[in-house]
Amino acid sequence: MDIEQLMDKLGRSGVTVILKVDDERMAEGGEPWTLVMSGPGLGEQGFIRAESCSLNDCLEQGFVRLRARPGDWEWLTEI
Repeated sequence: MDIEQLMDKLGRSGVTVILKVDDERMAEGGEPWTLVMSGPGLGEQGFIRAESCSLNDCLEQGFVRLRARPGDWEWLTEI
């Protein structure tokens, strides 16, 4: 699944996604990737935030947390 399909499917599931890479944190050797998810698709438990050194790890952290929420998130295992 490409990133556009992923974001489209999350949006249609009621999830707002912000994905950020921070050049300052990258230069400092920190965790430049940040993923924030919010919206009605997450239920009453609020938002999800993940930070990591790599895009893949950041997405995986966020999706692990999303799969732990109520709802039909099994399709995220395809990613």
